[in-house]
Amino acid sequence: MSIGYFIRKSGIISENVLPDLNKLVFHIFLPLLLFSNIYGTEIQGIVRGKLIFFTLSAIFIVFLGAVVFAMLVEKNNGSRGSIIQSIYRSNLVLMGMPLAASIYGDHNVGVTAVMVSIIVPIYNVLAVITLEVFRSTEVQFGRVLSGILKNPLIIGGAAGILAALLEIRLPAVLEEIITDTAGAAMPLALIVLGASIKFSSIERCRRNLIIGVVGRLVAVPALCLSTGVLLGFRGIEFVTLVAIFASPVAVSSFTMATQMNSDADLAANNVAFTSAFACFTMFLWIFLFKHLGMF
Repeated sequence: MSIGYFIRKSGIISENVLPDLNKLVFHIFLPLLLFSNIYGTEIQGIVRGKLIFFTLSAIFIVFLGAVVFAMLVEKNNGSRGSIIQSIYRSNLVLMGMPLAASIYGDHNVGVTAVMVSIIVPIYNVLAVITLEVFRSTEVQFGRVLSGILKNPLIIGGAAGILAALLEIRLPAVLEEIITDTAGAAMPLALIVLGASIKFSSIERCRRNLIIGVVGRLVAVPALCLSTGVLLGFRGIEFVTLVAIFASPVAVSSFTMATQMNSDADLAANNVAFTSAFACFTMFLWIFLFKHLGMF
């Protein structure tokens, strides 16, 4: 993000180029990343029904709570969409697998990989519904459904799930191209995000930014992880919950906010500030629950 910010300030790229770069990330790189993350995963091999049920239930409860809260505290529809995304949508793609692998090793994170393949498409469907609904005061269900079906992230995730379930294998050359292209998705998305950050917008959205940061990094982890402890989740399952509920806002939330006429400045600041503060909050959550013997 810092690289992107200084690239823009130095004039290497202009602000006029950023919308086109956002489209490139949104329509090409992120869909390929989602497909690549899910493709080849043995979804049917490691399935924890209780973990899946709890995680999906918690996500929907947090999502509905975020919708109600945003409706109560904010009148602007674009800002409502960004607030909702900041509270329920975590950076599972970028943080989930590395976190689990750093604690349990690369060969013991099958449970986390399966959860990624299930949750990321859910995140994207909820995001499309949210941003489509809050584009205007009048909900047009046909447009919402069309937005879901045509959304590149939904298509990429659905293609990955289909390939995994049917055990479809692409030619090695094509797999390598997809993997290499997908590998550029997050760096490019973060650079574009950094180039789009305008610190002058912080004052305008300060209240909503505080709501997003506290909601994402403090309130949601406290509620969901405590419930996970009470329900008996331990080991890799609990580490997966930490990755889902304690990680910062997903980078793609900014890209989607930009492409779907939401409050892009608020979305960018939410990603930037939650990513910065998560260096401390995630450490504290991990330290706390490690000390309590959850993993």
